[in-house]
Amino acid sequence: MLDRPVSELSKPSRRLPNQRWQIYPQKPEFAQKLAVLINVSAIISQLLINRGIETPEQAQAFLNPESLVLPSPLEDFPDLAISLELLQNAIASQTKIAICGDYDADGMTSTALLLRSLRTLGAQVDYAIPSRMHEGYGINKRIVEEFHSEGVGLILTVDNGISAFEPVARARELGLAVIITDHHDIPQKLPPANAILNPKLIAESSPYRGVAGVGVAYILAVSLAQQLGETKGLIQPMLALFTLGTIADLAPLTGVNRRWVKRGLQHLPKSNLAGIQALIQVGGVQARGEERAEGAGGAGGDKEKLQSPVPSPKSLKPEDIGFRLGPRINAIGRIGNPQTVIELLTTDDMGVALERAMQCEQINASRQEMCQQIEQEAIAYVESEFVTSLQQDRVLIVVQPNWHHGVIGIVASRLVERYGVPVFIGTYEDGEHIRGSARSIPEFNVFEALEYCHDLLGKFGGHKAAGGFSLPAENLQVLRSRLIEFANQCLEPQHLKPLLKIDTEVNLDQINQQLYQQLNALHPCGMDNPDPVFWTANVQVVEQKIVGKGHIKLTIAQTIDNQDYRIKAIAWRWGDYFRLPPRVDVAYKLRENYFNGNTTIELELVGARLPIQIQQFFASPPISSSTSFEYNQRQYTCGFYKNGIEAELRIKNPEGKVLVMQPGHIIGLLGTNRQNAKEVDISQPQYDSIIQAALQALSVKS
Repeated sequence: MLDRPVSELSKPSRRLPNQRWQIYPQKPEFAQKLAVLINVSAIISQLLINRGIETPEQAQAFLNPESLVLPSPLEDFPDLAISLELLQNAIASQTKIAICGDYDADGMTSTALLLRSLRTLGAQVDYAIPSRMHEGYGINKRIVEEFHSEGVGLILTVDNGISAFEPVARARELGLAVIITDHHDIPQKLPPANAILNPKLIAESSPYRGVAGVGVAYILAVSLAQQLGETKGLIQPMLALFTLGTIADLAPLTGVNRRWVKRGLQHLPKSNLAGIQALIQVGGVQARGEERAEGAGGAGGDKEKLQSPVPSPKSLKPEDIGFRLGPRINAIGRIGNPQTVIELLTTDDMGVALERAMQCEQINASRQEMCQQIEQEAIAYVESEFVTSLQQDRVLIVVQPNWHHGVIGIVASRLVERYGVPVFIGTYEDGEHIRGSARSIPEFNVFEALEYCHDLLGKFGGHKAAGGFSLPAENLQVLRSRLIEFANQCLEPQHLKPLLKIDTEVNLDQINQQLYQQLNALHPCGMDNPDPVFWTANVQVVEQKIVGKGHIKLTIAQTIDNQDYRIKAIAWRWGDYFRLPPRVDVAYKLRENYFNGNTTIELELVGARLPIQIQQFFASPPISSSTSFEYNQRQYTCGFYKNGIEAELRIKNPEGKVLVMQPGHIIGLLGTNRQNAKEVDISQPQYDSIIQAALQALSVKS
């Protein structure tokens, strides 16, 4: 027998993704019954059940959001009437109105939406957005004083202001009226504004409850246009900006968001807004699914163009915005000047729009390079300093000089994806202060963690999944200890793996255009209505190669009733896992690929693990167990053996040659002794088939 471990001869690929698979409980009888009642397939009804839908009435309301009966916003938002009165009076008297926005996609689309609509309705209106680099988030006293000196009579905040007590109090002191439109959490003490529009202040049952900042701006603008009887030509442009901002801000696609976004996605390709057309053109939306979304829950993966463009689609999908348009707008807010986006979305000149869209494109390319460089530096730092203590610390605090704080939040998301722990990442603003971002896992509340450390911090804020903070550099070590203490109070070792929620199991013979078209009924997918995730057990990886900047392009196969089914797949940013083992369970989303005029369904891998059968064998192999089996009319023997710290499977043929494999390794050994053993690719069919036969024989034996 061969005595040396496989690892002596070949360096194995990095482990498979470190994930917890949570597969929804399957309810086949209930799913079948619901499927018959609402005339969909059992797969679709199971997906609806997974999303909390249990009755035919709920299903119809979800599948047809236009059937939702909406209350008037005036009924649900107590301060909407006074807001409309203030705006109407300002327009009538030509009082100067100033919008104070925010530098993220939600804030910039909100600002553009209200600028366009108020100007069209005859208002004198301008805007200001605080500097991300020098002032941070939200309206401040400097902006208030500046507005006052310019003769502004009414301030309108968008996507900020709910926590700005002092700046709002100063504005009122100076005699300015203030309308706050925001969607962030409500503080204990509300600012003394004339009117506050915030969905967190209305009934939880309201369909308007989940709107983002741009949703509040949209409700205000549409209500004002309706009261003035000037809706013609206004609604469609505002709907386009609402759709762009809602998806880019990762707002929940439920309630009115689902209804309006569905409309907006159908309208966007033919939008008469020059800025939208320029973004679609420059962003290459037609070649779908080329760049991952960024945000609290997404890694921001920068996918290269791997598909051929097709004619502009009749309707866009959320990923077209999340992957292509949103990052180009967000990049400006992170490392550029928000004025670029405001001009892009408010101009009617296609030449100006294309110029601004190209600036967005260039800045987004810089953002991508910056993210990649910082991510590589962060990983190298973590691997050298913290990787051995992660299981004990249960949180990762990474601070280095010379990182751009506008993009470190994206890098934090990628580190969460890689290491499965909450991440606090920061950079030195000067020698004495640190500014940072945090991203989390489901069991860890970022805002509560920051509150736990409040005495060590300067400014901080956020919510369960993400946050921002600053601190004196001298407090860093104490902060690290305090966060480790907090993490150990709320996290168990089993939490330290990224959670992958999976809807249902399908076989490759079920994947076709018909299923893909049925999934359209669930769109638009996004926050609180995620893209369906399927899994298939024990597939064979028959081809795989690295493409672009570290993506794996592969073909997987499954044999069903003696027939082979094959399908192509892409695994974005999985270069670290190359090469994948020959047999895996895969989890994936379905995507359409357009190439040379043909449309095919492909898989976008989001998870992979060793098949359960192999996992069980290698986790606790029956070491004393060996058996014989017949394969292709020849007798073989096989068994599990300890070699070093790992178990390995050995299969011996009648001539005395031995094939050796270890879990997760693509390379095995073949020979009669250590001197003449050669490396073989065990993913090749001739080796994979005999390994499966051996595992089957051992399964029967054990």
